[in-house]
Amino acid sequence: MHSARMEVFVGFFLVIGFLALGWLALQLGEIPWLTGTRSYMLNAEFHNVSGVKEGADVQIAGVTVGKVRHLRLNNDQLAVVSMQLAKEVVIPVDSIASVKSQGIIGDKYIQITLGGDEVVYKPGETVVDTESAVDLESLISKFAFGQVEKK
Repeated sequence: MHSARMEVFVGFFLVIGFLALGWLALQLGEIPWLTGTRSYMLNAEFHNVSGVKEGADVQIAGVTVGKVRHLRLNNDQLAVVSMQLAKEVVIPVDSIASVKSQGIIGDKYIQITLGGDEVVYKPGETVVDTESAVDLESLISKFAFGQVEKK
């Protein structure tokens, strides 16, 4: 009798453990039909996104509001960054998306500087007012070899 009670207890413990593991997997995983309710996608076109990787942060005023999900080239040979943003974040249409760096040699991320327009981007639209990544290597080589024009 004692053995049967122990088996029920172990079985109950295993079921609770599997439920907890399933809940954790859903919270940490990227399941589109679940995360789609808490976020939306917005694109941005850049001439250069050197150093930006999938999974990089998207920030507004230093606060992370999303992640970079996809990088691709469009028909105009511009880099298109697909950003997954929190649903409560609204981006006015006169906002600027910039490629920034955490420190001198840190990871690259997308910084959104909010505009003041009352019209906001809808999910799936594309931000075209962007600032591309600064290529430090080419700037240094131009300076070192005297190709920088002084004004």
